[in-house]
Amino acid sequence: MDQPLIQIKNISKKFGDNHVLNGADFCIYKGEVTTVIGKSGGGKSVLLKHIIGLVEPDSGMILFQGQPVSEMKKAEKRAMRKKFSYMFQGTALFDSMTVFENIALPLMEKTSLRKKEIQQQVEEKMQQLDLNDINDKYPSQLSGGMKKRVAMARALITDPEIVLFDEPTTGLDPIRKNAVHSMISDYQKKFGFTAVVVSHEIPDVFYISQRIAMLEQGKILFEGSPDEIQKLPDSVVQNFIQGVES
Repeated sequence: MDQPLIQIKNISKKFGDNHVLNGADFCIYKGEVTTVIGKSGGGKSVLLKHIIGLVEPDSGMILFQGQPVSEMKKAEKRAMRKKFSYMFQGTALFDSMTVFENIALPLMEKTSLRKKEIQQQVEEKMQQLDLNDINDKYPSQLSGGMKKRVAMARALITDPEIVLFDEPTTGLDPIRKNAVHSMISDYQKKFGFTAVVVSHEIPDVFYISQRIAMLEQGKILFEGSPDEIQKLPDSVVQNFIQGVES
């Protein structure tokens, strides 16, 4: 197996007396969709925030392309973060901004592109994601599924190498959930980014993931392919999968 793109090594994190992560270990490989599953409130989103550097571990380390993030110089960390994009739970679009302005925001904040270049890139991304004729609309005028697509366009506008999805299907009905999963899978194939998804949508996420990591009591209880987790005799894993399915 190649060197992992991102390696989480023995990470622990507590908030007050709450041990959210307790020696979590797992790997993310380039060009794959890796999904982290586990109980609600079990630290999945905290794990995601560690990967992007929004949260620092109390102990353990994160390696990016084999290099410990904690030992990187400021400029190296900045360069690393530029490779990431984050699609938040509930889309987090700004209601006071048009669709166009929402999608353009990362380019305005993170680049020194001219207005015309930004416009070109936004229009191109909107076309690629079938978001035609809604430039001037506001998020409040869009359906839930359309909002997710706009959030996706905003996450992909900087051509990131790694996209983190935090519970991307929260609050959607089953048909829209499937649409969002297909969207992640289709765009991942189309653009070739590495995806890390936090989800409790089982078994749906199995169909779009190459790798599954199950977080249980702050540790990664299982890491491997969707097929392997479904055949695993471990009762904790099976109870979780079947419990969520039912």
